[in-house]
Amino acid sequence: MQTLNISDLPESLQTLLHQIAETGEAISITDGDRPLAIISPTTKPKRAAFGSAKGTGKIIGDIVEPTSNLVTWDVLS
Repeated sequence: MQTLNISDLPESLQTLLHQIAETGEAISITDGDRPLAIISPTTKPKRAAFGSAKGTGKIIGDIVEPTSNLVTWDVLS
């Protein structure tokens, strides 16, 4: 891990952040010998495109019958 003193931080952190994103390496910010912060790139969690909800549903009862006897459906007559 690269270390950088707080006095050596550039005026614009944008170049430093782009460097971290490109290399993927974290940078430790120190004040003398005391560590202050660690800047590291974020990672996107990989998610399956299809089937991510597989096995989470539950069928309770008959899925063809109407849910209530109070409702009359024209299709069923």
